[in-house]
Amino acid sequence: MPDLTATAVACPNIAFIKYWGNRDDALRLPTNGSISMNLDGLCTITRVTFEPDLPADALSLNGIPASEPARQRVQDFLACLRQMARTELHARVDSHSNFPTGAGIASSASAFAALSLAASTALGLDLPLADLSRLARRGSGSACRSVPGGFVEWQAGHGDEDSYAVTIAPPDHWALVDCIAVVSRSHKGITSSEGHRSAWTSPLQAARVADAPRRLDLCRRAILDRDFASLVDIIELDSNLMHAVMATSTPSLIYYQPATLAVIQAVRRWRGEGLPVGYTIDAGPNVHVITLAEYAGPVADRLQGIEGVEQVICAGPGGPARLVSGDDAPSDAPEGCRTGG
Repeated sequence: MPDLTATAVACPNIAFIKYWGNRDDALRLPTNGSISMNLDGLCTITRVTFEPDLPADALSLNGIPASEPARQRVQDFLACLRQMARTELHARVDSHSNFPTGAGIASSASAFAALSLAASTALGLDLPLADLSRLARRGSGSACRSVPGGFVEWQAGHGDEDSYAVTIAPPDHWALVDCIAVVSRSHKGITSSEGHRSAWTSPLQAARVADAPRRLDLCRRAILDRDFASLVDIIELDSNLMHAVMATSTPSLIYYQPATLAVIQAVRRWRGEGLPVGYTIDAGPNVHVITLAEYAGPVADRLQGIEGVEQVICAGPGGPARLVSGDDAPSDAPEGCRTGG
């Protein structure tokens, strides 16, 4: 008989080659593969307890009862696990993140990666890494990349069985740092799920997807060779392509704010002056400024001086989703999670 309770922690990730648009919305099968880096020190920690007398799944986020749409999304996800475990038990889910959520820092990735591991463990399902990644994908596409550690590639695959993420290099392979320039902590008005559904209304999406294998090869090679200049070239191109698709979709999605553009322009200027920096932006206004570890302090200081930047959070390559003691969670700043500014 399983314990019916477990706690897990997972990092968000920053996509170097983006996931945008699905072949199958229900299974969250992507139109193209993607590559990312887990973010050490940023995390979501989630405790799941299945209770015999609970009439429906309950969800709290950072100590506050979740909205009904968020609770329903988790309930739909847990229904998959109930089917796998052949149970009808509902769960109480307590989830805490130590970074801004819903603002383009992949909070759904860490949340569903942690939820997948905690819930499957609580039900006594000992899932292989690939199957855990597949499961997390059902909750949030990018969550499959937060299950393995370090530098990760999500293989688009042909269907549900072969669409999952794998580590292509461990966290200690390359001392990169993501200096996240937070220009807004507000939840974005249009969610990533809505954006994925509208991606193919853009006349640019087909070209973006067709060129994805080339960009994946260039990004993978840059990571394995620790070639920073090549990495910057390809991640900035890929980010710009995704946001061009967003801007030309129906409805048009423009996440940039004035401070977003100010950071982009500053990064380009600093690079021209010899500083090793590059930018990438997920579905939100906040800018991920990638640099080498020895330059992270000066880069963070410069970013903090830009008008409109509220906070700078620095994170190196992070590890995989993992189980933790129930005594460690939940809390607003779980042990082992570090934010910088």
